[in-house]
Amino acid sequence: AADGYAAGKKPARIPVDQRQGTLEGLELMQAYDPEFWRGKRVLLTGHTGFKGAWLALWLQKMGADVTGMALAQTERASIFHRARVADGMQSHLLDLRDADAVMRQVMEARPQIVLHLAAQPLVGMAYADPVASYATNVMGTAHLLDAVRRCDGTKVVTVITTDKCYENREWDYPYRETDVLGGKEPYGNSKACQELVTEAFRRSYLAGAGVSVATARAGNVIGGGDWSVDRIIPDCLRAFQDGRPVVLRRPEATRPWQHVLDPLAGYLELAWRQWTAPQTVSEAWNFGPRQEGQLAVLDVVQRLIHHWGEGACEVDRTTARFPEAGLLALDISKAVRHLQWRPRLEADSAIRWTADWYRAARDPAADMQRVSLTQIDDYLRTSSA
Repeated sequence: AADGYAAGKKPARIPVDQRQGTLEGLELMQAYDPEFWRGKRVLLTGHTGFKGAWLALWLQKMGADVTGMALAQTERASIFHRARVADGMQSHLLDLRDADAVMRQVMEARPQIVLHLAAQPLVGMAYADPVASYATNVMGTAHLLDAVRRCDGTKVVTVITTDKCYENREWDYPYRETDVLGGKEPYGNSKACQELVTEAFRRSYLAGAGVSVATARAGNVIGGGDWSVDRIIPDCLRAFQDGRPVVLRRPEATRPWQHVLDPLAGYLELAWRQWTAPQTVSEAWNFGPRQEGQLAVLDVVQRLIHHWGEGACEVDRTTARFPEAGLLALDISKAVRHLQWRPRLEADSAIRWTADWYRAARDPAADMQRVSLTQIDDYLRTSSA
């Protein structure tokens, strides 16, 4: 019990490990340089989803040869449809729970880099249907990694999980990559299992075959084009458009909020490092906001109302359908130090950029691909703190 876990105590803060072979000498912007990505065969799972669609656009912008595997996107207002994401890539609609379909598509794509974002990503849906969530998040990942280990030519696999994979002890302490995995509810637990499955495949098959495997754990992500249920920004926008107040069930709940482009930049940075210096980065990494991005739900909603220009909120705790953590924070010092990645957008800017995207999308004729690519350009021009 030297680390305090057995006694249920908060562990002492320790510095990021002093590892050999650090990456400070590598040029930062290489990760977002079209010269690196141009022509690379990239397999992106989950490209029809919120984060996946943004990442697909970014990869297309840099000239990557992108193949996507995901379920169909039924929300016509999503960024996937509004920004015409499928036009610049090979888009394949399939279910990761179908092992044969996954195997066939991986063998056909012959990816050099695999970015695995596909998941059942909603806490509430996992409560309602835990078996389906485990089947997608755990067995879907196993199906993908099993196909990759049988496919020649893959050098990089980056698996995206979540900050909710940690055993959350509800203390004022940002979780590090070495902290205990757990998850008290089906969604977080399934993502902790995904981490374990990935590590098993890395050690048993992929590392020995020269494939770099890493996982990325991000916080609560906001940005334009997300219309998922039980997520605060989409819930607010639906309420505002209907002329009713948004109902908050846990206004004091605090999360690490970040604009979608910040963790995506981290994923690109990590994948590039895996390609160029695999022996130093084939492990788990946190991507979250700076300390000021740790905001309560009520604060996020009030800032969104300010930037949207109208709207209201009210609290009704009886609407809570399942237990939720009250406090969650990430320690990003490892990524800052060893990947030289830093979040570029402060919380207020992240919320303003999000409002700007949805405001533009109110015009059915708006070119949301151009709007989205402009935000990526603006992001790259924004200096990190």
